[in-house]
Amino acid sequence: MARLSVNINKVATLRNARGGNNPNVLQVAQDCERFGAQGITVHPRPDGRHIRYADVLAIAPLVTTEFNIEGYPSPEFVELVLRVHPQQVTLVPDPPEAITSNAGWDTITHKQRLRQIIGTFASNGIRTSIFVEANADLVKHAADTGAHRVELYTEPYAAGYAANREQAIAPFVEAARMAQRVGLGLNAGHDLSLQNLRYFAQQVPNLAEVSIGHALICDALYYGLENTIQMYRQQLA
Repeated sequence: MARLSVNINKVATLRNARGGNNPNVLQVAQDCERFGAQGITVHPRPDGRHIRYADVLAIAPLVTTEFNIEGYPSPEFVELVLRVHPQQVTLVPDPPEAITSNAGWDTITHKQRLRQIIGTFASNGIRTSIFVEANADLVKHAADTGAHRVELYTEPYAAGYAANREQAIAPFVEAARMAQRVGLGLNAGHDLSLQNLRYFAQQVPNLAEVSIGHALICDALYYGLENTIQMYRQQLA
């Protein structure tokens, strides 16, 4: 059964809208674990518009499950990861001004750069995942970087789910099978929701972990955070 990592960025966005410390992202991280989350994901950006670098440092010692830090591998980000030493770092190719991650790495063009960065993390005992699109060839080349896992960018699946879920899932199944062939673990994330998560988890082989933030926090406004986390866990059962 795939593990659920809750991305708490949107909680920090709400806090930052008014300043102060309400909601308290440290408490939310702990509550998510208490309510059944099997990991906590954060994605700090240089402009600090949601999770800030200071938040990452404060959350790290509180997480008792798995701490996953996502981000663009700038020198500052690499330094932060090495300081925190999370269980997992997920490398994304989006520039600092991007609203959200909306594309995966070209693992052919950027192979050498990724290899160098991942080598640094690996030598420090940190598992690395690369954010990639559902393209079997790019997944195949991801294995050459030394990464431990790939995270499939699932927005295209979510966008096509209602119209034709079989067609939408097909490239993800192919990419997952390639990951298995080349020895990569498999994560997934972006726009997964209560509506489309169960089918994705049922169809995609060897899925280790999903990272879900926006949809889960939105659902929590209606169902409550504890109930929502359990509902997402049930979709993965």
